[in-house]
Amino acid sequence: MDEWLTQAIPRQRFKADARFEERSPLSTLFATNPHRVTEEQWSAFEEAFTDVQVADIMPAWHLLPGQTIKRKELHDRYGGSRQGGMSKCAKSNNVLLFSDPKTGHQHGYFDKWAEDGTFHYTGDGQTGPQTFDSLGNASTRDHVSLGLALRLFEGSRGIVRYVGEFAVDPEQPYSWGEAPETGGGPLRPVIQFHLAPVGRSTQPASVPVGCGYREADESVAPSPAQLSPSDSDLVGRNLKAHRKLQNDLAKAAAARGLDVFSPGVADPDFDLGWRLTAAELTVCEVKSLTPANETRQLRTGIGQLLDYQDRLRNRAASVRAVLWVEREPSDSRWVALCERVGITLAWPGREDDVLV
Repeated sequence: MDEWLTQAIPRQRFKADARFEERSPLSTLFATNPHRVTEEQWSAFEEAFTDVQVADIMPAWHLLPGQTIKRKELHDRYGGSRQGGMSKCAKSNNVLLFSDPKTGHQHGYFDKWAEDGTFHYTGDGQTGPQTFDSLGNASTRDHVSLGLALRLFEGSRGIVRYVGEFAVDPEQPYSWGEAPETGGGPLRPVIQFHLAPVGRSTQPASVPVGCGYREADESVAPSPAQLSPSDSDLVGRNLKAHRKLQNDLAKAAAARGLDVFSPGVADPDFDLGWRLTAAELTVCEVKSLTPANETRQLRTGIGQLLDYQDRLRNRAASVRAVLWVEREPSDSRWVALCERVGITLAWPGREDDVLV
């Protein structure tokens, strides 16, 4: 033996191969050597050996969230097409995804954080209905079974910033939406992948927070109630109320001359934010309230804001957290509880509490 594999090949790979069905050396592993194999079976072994050798020479991922790189250098190292927003790499086990808020809308790509806590990433295809015939769309949808990592970047040309590794939401990997064709053409069906961060997502201090405010669509069709949804704002009436609350607060902040923004691709998924001064950053979570969901909504909002503050603490001199709710809570203890953990709880009519 003059060559050894650096990693084992699972026996199941060959047991599941039709070339080993009739006469298999796998059933006599403790018998006397040698074990005779057919030409077809030896081809199966060679294919497996080649796969392992290719995996051994694939470049290890070297970028950390927040680091930048020239897109050309990125593809030189990992493979993939230098054009387009989705790129499956032949030289590595990666799918590179590029989100560019400055130019994406020109091609019907409206990527954004959604209320369900996932990043909605528009699929591949600038004209006509998007389908899974596209290599990028199919590879993204099936990345887990294919053993591929989804690597999300901010920007699409020149210098791009690595946001981090993501995975499609196993419960709802994608949904369908509508967006215009490139250049403002007719509306067509588009795939919206639901991407959740994997592992470390904290960005370095050099990464700016926020992008221009995106007005939330208030035209929400009612949907049937679900059993114990993780976030009550995702259902029918509550979603409509949530978006109206968000837009109304954004308008009030803008009317006072504040810099209002939505989260960028590298940010945690807060609802909106603004800056009272250059050094003070405010992030806001919006919650609708009904008698049935009040406690759950307030608990959820507090937990989300504490997470946002922690993830942004090194990117601003001061991070203020605001929980903006539909009405005054029926139990006044929530105001004091929020104050103790550094959160301002307020509702319509108390804009001065959060915008001054």
